Amino acid sequence: MDEKQALEIAVFRYGVIAPLVSRKLDRGQQARLLREAASRHYEIPYSDKTTISIRTLERWLTTYREQGLDGLKPNPRADVYTLRKLPTDLYQKALHLKREVPQRSVRQIISILEMAGEAPPGLLKRSTLARHLHRELPREAAHKPPTFRRFQAPHRNAIWQGDCQHTLYLPDPNDPTRKRQAYLIAFIDDYSRLITHAEFYLEENRPKLEDCLKKAILRYGVPEKLYVDNASIHSPLHLGRICAELAIRLIHSRPYCPQGRGKIERFFLFVDRSFKPEAYALISQGKLTTLPQLNELFWAWLEVAYHQKKHSSTGQLPHTRFAHDNHPIRRVDPDFLREVFLWQEERQVDKTNCFPLLGNVYEVDPSLARKKVTIRYDPYDLGRIKVFFAGQQYPDALPVNLERTRHPRVEEPPEPVPPTGLNYLELLARKHDQQKKARVGKLNFDLLSGREGDGQ
Repeated sequence: MDEKQALEIAVFRYGVIAPLVSRKLDRGQQARLLREAASRHYEIPYSDKTTISIRTLERWLTTYREQGLDGLKPNPRADVYTLRKLPTDLYQKALHLKREVPQRSVRQIISILEMAGEAPPGLLKRSTLARHLHRELPREAAHKPPTFRRFQAPHRNAIWQGDCQHTLYLPDPNDPTRKRQAYLIAFIDDYSRLITHAEFYLEENRPKLEDCLKKAILRYGVPEKLYVDNASIHSPLHLGRICAELAIRLIHSRPYCPQGRGKIERFFLFVDRSFKPEAYALISQGKLTTLPQLNELFWAWLEVAYHQKKHSSTGQLPHTRFAHDNHPIRRVDPDFLREVFLWQEERQVDKTNCFPLLGNVYEVDPSLARKKVTIRYDPYDLGRIKVFFAGQQYPDALPVNLERTRHPRVEEPPEPVPPTGLNYLELLARKHDQQKKARVGKLNFDLLSGREGDGQ
């Protein structure tokens, strides 16, 4: 199992126990949550099992509290599950019985096959057949009309909702016939409706999301839960790892069900109604052309038009409601936060103790030659690369050939240099015009002085 698979399993395990670590619980609450988690069915990465025992959950919980996310990674031989083989004809009959009447339980299917003489008593094991059927026929919820109820977090930083809006287009200074899409990424505190951070970017991708989330956490603390949709930038692997290391419970909304993210959606509607038309008016007048200008105007609008306006649902200013709540804010050290947001990849070290990254070449400790290592780095600074192998940190990789200092995904297109307004031909024409005016002025002076006919 490689590092990526191990990390995916660790992130899944954290997601299961997240309700138990993201807030303080007494023994009764913890026991109840453990029972609830053990009663659910899961799609476990690289496993055919669908349930998790209370004992396993307790072990994961203890390991996470002692070792963090790395402790949840499987041992080299752990979490390798295989299915017992069933006779093909017998399995097909069991599958047909389940499809014929989906409500039939596994025990009932086994009883039918045994009573019909299709299977000798004791041959079919309930757990084995259940895993086979679950793999072939994933459990589907009965179709019912969706029902929704109003929900509000009990205190500040209990839940943040996050999303990205394709808001407007900026003119492209390099090509007057084209426009550039501006994406608004925002996080809102469910309890107070405070926008913990929001910013426009020219791309909708993982580094922009992480930049926005990092700024929100630095300013307002760490949320207990983060509620996002299933877009690719909210990848459970990457964002899930960050949330696990910060003890944040990451929750993804159901596909095609935006109702659960109603608060951030309503904020975007307010942006469309209040900010967007005014921004387009400035764009049409040529007063708004760049991303920095757009963000400066947006932040001014956010603080004055949104945060200083009573919210219709709470009847309070978002800033006031957030500040007056007495629930403690969990802060993290900025250096630790920077470590959490480092990107992680695997690289194969060659026989010369070097590995490539984005056109750069780095040298590592000689003992790592010909080994696959895990590297962690800041995409905004490729000069420093941290190196890990088998859970142990080694000296930082030394740049041998540093062609690129930033990851291409975090580089913004350069702002065009404004034209000087100077042109050689126009300057010559201006000088020529000045010379003509000077000559005309001298001629008029000669006429007035009577020198025209003196032969000089």
